[in-house]
Amino acid sequence: MKKSLLIMTVAGLVFTSCSKHESTTDATPKATTETVNGGQEAVVDEDSAPDIVKLAVANKDLSTLVKAVQAAGLTTSLSNAGPFTVFAPTNDAFAKLPAGTVEDLLKPANNGKLTDILGHHTYVGVIKTDQMTDGQNLGMVDGKSITIKMVDGKPTVNGTIHIIASVPAANGIVHVVDGVILPQ
Repeated sequence: MKKSLLIMTVAGLVFTSCSKHESTTDATPKATTETVNGGQEAVVDEDSAPDIVKLAVANKDLSTLVKAVQAAGLTTSLSNAGPFTVFAPTNDAFAKLPAGTVEDLLKPANNGKLTDILGHHTYVGVIKTDQMTDGQNLGMVDGKSITIKMVDGKPTVNGTIHIIASVPAANGIVHVVDGVILPQ
């Protein structure tokens, strides 16, 4: 009899706790199955610092770079947590390339080449200008390296491309540069 009473008491407690849990669960909001189009770059956040892509999109002098990043399908990658250092060529930097080069690179058939060039502008990690030293080699995303050379006390990329401005981002840093860094 004592065993039966004990089993009924335990069963009653289990049943009561399950019932309480269900009523608590019913009071909580239900998850939605709404699909969000886009990746991290589609997140709207007015309070946090902008990521690398949002910084570039907001700067009209980087519109060619933004088109290239979009054409290469790298928007989501450069919107993710990082950290990344991006050497971002200005529109004027792209204009220095031979006529038709940018248009040719933006064609779907040249996506691999465009991705390699953009990868040659991206370093995984954050390197601020005050951390750059003469002769420093940085391994870029494309698997090749760039060399930092000090010219008149300021860091340059490969001795010829100047850093115009440096802007911190939520997922790294953007160094705006006056030239396109072509892989050797």
